[in-house]
Amino acid sequence: MSYINTILATDKQFSPLALRLPMGIIFVAHGAQKLFGAFGGYGLEGTGQFMESIGLTPGVLMAGAAGSAEFFGGLLLIVGLLTRPAAAALAVTMVVAILSVHIGNGLFMDKGGYEFGLALLAGTVSLLISGAGRLSVDNAWSRYISRAATPQQQATFAQRTASVSQ
Repeated sequence: MSYINTILATDKQFSPLALRLPMGIIFVAHGAQKLFGAFGGYGLEGTGQFMESIGLTPGVLMAGAAGSAEFFGGLLLIVGLLTRPAAAALAVTMVVAILSVHIGNGLFMDKGGYEFGLALLAGTVSLLISGAGRLSVDNAWSRYISRAATPQQQATFAQRTASVSQ
């Protein structure tokens, strides 16, 4: 039970919302480009071919993993649900993007550099540390769990949560 509390525990401030919303929107949009070809993206096949070309193989699988982390992780950030695991997945995705695509181009975006990826990485690490904040599903769940009167009620909640995520 303490593992669930650790994941859901959050800073009781409103400030994480200022990171969650814009970063969630950005990640959803970039994930939609990779997965669905939305917003001028290349879709799974095109992104997979690009990933193959830079040595991330199998390309379609890598594109699916990156796109899924971005799209679904972004959705989770927006609502503040499982924010720490989502932020961890997104941070790993950004490290891979920076090291495999952008690092050789220097810092600045106009040359294809890692500036934007670094900013997103910093934001995800911040959310990994702080949690989702006061206005989040994580905070609501955490408060519900902590108000459960007995260990039996806490165990019931943990079982229900586990069955929903399966």
